Amino acid sequence: MEVGIIGLPNVGKSTIFNALTNAGALAANYPFATIEPNVGVVAVPDERLEQIRTCISSEKLVPALLRIVDIAGIVRGASKGEGLGNKFLSHIREVDAVLHVVRCFEGGDVTHVEGSVDPLRDIDTIDTELILADLETVEKSVDKLRKLARGGDKEAIVQVPLVEQVIAQLQRGVPVRGMGFKAEDLKLIKPLGLMTSKKVLYVANVDESDPTGKGPLVEKVRERAKKEEGAVVPVCGKLEAELAELPAEDRKVMLADYGMTEPALASLSREAYRLLGLQSYFTAGPKEIRAWTIPAGATAPQAAGVIHTDFEKGFIRAEIYAFADLMQFKTESAIRAAGKLRSEGRGYVMKEGDIAHFLFND
Repeated sequence: MEVGIIGLPNVGKSTIFNALTNAGALAANYPFATIEPNVGVVAVPDERLEQIRTCISSEKLVPALLRIVDIAGIVRGASKGEGLGNKFLSHIREVDAVLHVVRCFEGGDVTHVEGSVDPLRDIDTIDTELILADLETVEKSVDKLRKLARGGDKEAIVQVPLVEQVIAQLQRGVPVRGMGFKAEDLKLIKPLGLMTSKKVLYVANVDESDPTGKGPLVEKVRERAKKEEGAVVPVCGKLEAELAELPAEDRKVMLADYGMTEPALASLSREAYRLLGLQSYFTAGPKEIRAWTIPAGATAPQAAGVIHTDFEKGFIRAEIYAFADLMQFKTESAIRAAGKLRSEGRGYVMKEGDIAHFLFND
């Protein structure tokens, strides 16, 4: 799954993307990669990996990874082809969620594309372009769906009233994510690829004088996000870029100087992970302790399939215990003796932080 970074030109979007991909682990020597110029893979910092290694000796730690796409800056009129127009639209349709970077500081060397700093105006500008593009998409689709519905197509019969509702709300300037649809309704309209249906995390690009985002501009974004049941992560793009270049010890000193315990990008990675509806489980052995990424609600066979498809096909059972149990009992043998190690079958739904061994047929 992928998350895309969007924003107006010159709001710090690419600076934050570059800091993410350059930082790699953000707090340790975890791997990262730039797949292509505008796609990066970054680690999701997780202190539980080190904590597990205090109980289970292992050669290396492997964190969960997150794919991030840096999408071209959006300008007014983009829905009508201004700027990169259709190119950015196709990129947004392909990602699973969106990080919306907004500038929340005055001054600086870079002039704002709108001539002044107003994060709510900037959010509205991009929302308007995405709403207009979505409206064009559904208006093109609704006649075909109506025709299919008249012919007795069961799925189209259900989709038509939903699409008509989408059209009416988009015309009033409401993004799909704010229309109150149930999950099953969103699933029915998902094939349309509507950009405003995607979950959004606002990234407030702040100044070095306000690295934790206490200023009034960030507060405005927080109020906006609260109304949308969303979230905001303050990030000083300039500071994070500097931190990404420092050795670990120097990074700690610089963070302390700014009253921070970790780079803001660590929090951003974790929030983006949650935004995508993802969670982690662990495998632990002498060669590696690894965090594996699965959708929330995944079953044990599905989790095994993330390691290898054959594990899902030949799944027999899973031996599972909780991270908290390892912290309490310190060894797997003690966990077993305490009756905390569980044997789970095909119907088991994985929990965040489970530590698992899978048994399967070759």
